Amino acid sequence: MPPRPRPTAAWRYWSRVAFDGPLPLVRGVTGRCHEWTGSRNEQGYGTFWHTRAVKVHRYAYRLAGLPLPAGLDIDHRCRNRACVRPSHLRAVTHRVNLLASTNHVALRAAQTACHRGHPFDAENTIRARNGTRKCRTCKNAAARTARTTTPERQAA
Repeated sequence: MPPRPRPTAAWRYWSRVAFDGPLPLVRGVTGRCHEWTGSRNEQGYGTFWHTRAVKVHRYAYRLAGLPLPAGLDIDHRCRNRACVRPSHLRAVTHRVNLLASTNHVALRAAQTACHRGHPFDAENTIRARNGTRKCRTCKNAAARTARTTTPERQAA
């Protein structure tokens, strides 16, 4: 009996895609997600073995014939990390991908004021060495408080 031919990478890929995935909750993204049912990594992204371990959304993007320029990330417009539907994917810069997310970086970047309500505008914003924004009004108030309480601390 001759050995059975090995399944192709495309067949192995498509056998793990469920076309009846959830509907995205994001405006402007139409159609059900094509959800990956195979293995996933710790962050929830599907992984696939194709001469090496690859992320399935990147493989799906290439399989659809879409160009993947170097240095760009593939963003899930539907916010479903297991989705491989090409119309839900787009090639964007890493910064755009981060800011489209709901992580702490995106939440901080969306802030227009500090936690005390002072606006983050050109006059009131200080850039720290690590790139974060600091409120000039709050920083000056903290410095004034520190200067006025220092002699009391030394006397005690």
